[in-house]
Amino acid sequence: MKHVANWGIPIAALADIQKEPSIISPTMTCALIIYSATFMRFAIRVQPRNMLLFACHITNFTAQTVQGVRYINYRMKS
Repeated sequence: MKHVANWGIPIAALADIQKEPSIISPTMTCALIIYSATFMRFAIRVQPRNMLLFACHITNFTAQTVQGVRYINYRMKS
């Protein structure tokens, strides 16, 4: 069950990609990028490798990076 709960953050981030970029928190986005990068490394380094955890965090890392780029583009245009 805990693996299912881990997918909540990346699913929410993917859903937020459709929303207005003015609501993006750059601080939270940066924190989530660092969080996911840390746990991607952990998932690969632990034995046995936890590929489900890796998949969850690479998805979140990618979605948060997209959000970060959207925020930067929004701020540069305004």
